[in-house]
Amino acid sequence: MDLIPDPRRTWPVKHETGVHHLDGETLIDAGPGTEGVARWLRTAVGAATGLPLGDAAGAIGSGDDENRVLLEINPALESELGPEAYRLTADGRTIRIDGGSAAGVFWGAQTLRQLLGPDAYRAAPVAPGREWTVPTVIVEDAPRFGWRGLMLDVARHFMPKDGVLRYLDLLAAHKLNVFHFHLTDDQGWRVEIKRFPKLTEIGAWRDRTKWGFRTSELWDEKPHGGYYTQDDIREIVAYAAERHITVVPEIDIPGHSQAAIAAYPELGNSDVVDTAALKVWDTWGINPNLLAPTENTLRFYEGVFEELLELFPAATSPFIHVGGDECPKDQWRESPLAQARIAELGLADEDELQSWFIRHFDRWLTARGRRLIGWDEILEGGLAPGATVSSWRGYGGGIAAAKAGHDVVMCPEQQVYLDHRQADGDDEPMPIGYVRTLEDVYRFEPVPPELSAEEAAHVLGTQANTWTEVMQDRSRVDYQVFPRLAAFAEVAWSSLPAPGERDFADFEQRMTEHYRRLDALGVEYRPPGGPLAWQRRPVPNGDPARLGRPIDGPPPNV
Repeated sequence: MDLIPDPRRTWPVKHETGVHHLDGETLIDAGPGTEGVARWLRTAVGAATGLPLGDAAGAIGSGDDENRVLLEINPALESELGPEAYRLTADGRTIRIDGGSAAGVFWGAQTLRQLLGPDAYRAAPVAPGREWTVPTVIVEDAPRFGWRGLMLDVARHFMPKDGVLRYLDLLAAHKLNVFHFHLTDDQGWRVEIKRFPKLTEIGAWRDRTKWGFRTSELWDEKPHGGYYTQDDIREIVAYAAERHITVVPEIDIPGHSQAAIAAYPELGNSDVVDTAALKVWDTWGINPNLLAPTENTLRFYEGVFEELLELFPAATSPFIHVGGDECPKDQWRESPLAQARIAELGLADEDELQSWFIRHFDRWLTARGRRLIGWDEILEGGLAPGATVSSWRGYGGGIAAAKAGHDVVMCPEQQVYLDHRQADGDDEPMPIGYVRTLEDVYRFEPVPPELSAEEAAHVLGTQANTWTEVMQDRSRVDYQVFPRLAAFAEVAWSSLPAPGERDFADFEQRMTEHYRRLDALGVEYRPPGGPLAWQRRPVPNGDPARLGRPIDGPPPNV
């Protein structure tokens, strides 16, 4: 059946033809709590097939009580396999999708779409009147991890709202359930905050953009920017919720904040830097300009988070990401104000000052029913009591946090940074970082062996990260993300053997069909044989090393 992710159990149902037909008389019978899944089936699958998939509740006297797609929440299934579990049964008479929750029913509906074939991923029928069939089969499945995510950086290169909605559909098609929304950085502020309008009036736009890696001498001289209005954000969150995807917004503090400082110079360390002269950053790398540790800064970001919490309700966004990464502390060392703050608080050094900053917002968010999550640098100077750690600099930060009793999301750059190149050829577009092939991602293991069973329980799951410094448009994002996201989705969902024992040949065989699904969705993935002519990009200055391709040692942090 070439399903991706690979399900736990499948077995055939005896039937004279071996297939189950859907036709113009097929109705959807949605049990309580599954109405949203029924709506999605009619919108997505109905559009592709041309089938009306009418409401069984309104079909009086239809004369065929068996030609149904039954959707039902099954508490027993939840007890046995968990809330996101599902069981799909196609027996030639009825298709039944039971789920441990509405989310489980939705993932079962995604499997039904795969069983219908690649054309079920199109926006309209390509062959009106064709027969639509699925095998007579039972599929029983449940995810390994509760956190199966993709981080998308829209700060470095802005992705318009329709592109974000499209990526939510792509996540859902791969049974991924967390969208980490990287909304602010040195190169742009992307969310409207009404009490601080300059964040988007000034902070959302830069004059030009570095072309290539940060050592490139080339520039795109066209201004770049954009932001999401608050109504855009509400729409994105609602769209995600309909697809059972949690949105984790990220507002970077105290580093990666030059766009905010450019808008409001008083946020920066003005006693050592002329912050009034700063603009939204136009290049890449680790920026020295960080927030001043003042009460004014705390109150400012409390105001930002107050609006953010309204836009991202607790029911759909329990976690708020505060960044905390790549925060060079030279300005704090030089700043009399920062040094006075360290002395006032009785802190040992600048690392503890950053910890004080993060701890403040940990308490602030906890008091409002939210959970703080940050990159693994928030371990430096002492981890805030309620914090969850995104472990990106390898496994080490996640191991330390889990051993200390903190929850962890594993996203090590060496394995699941999708901005890193997919092959070693010079035809790869603007290659950076490690070579991480489709097979490399498929053999990624989120839980390190150093953890005991009790400690491993703190690993909430895993996510792949997509930083967009060298991804100037949707096509480039597609190329970097796919097909590797399909391999990552299977790692995050399926209960796979140890990395060295995984059957990559079987996965590649199933990918043959999955490429056809991606084609139907219009995804501009990297083909197995390498980039197509129009997917290649010239290497600035003709020197791959200038793009950060590591010859020895680890990749640069970009």
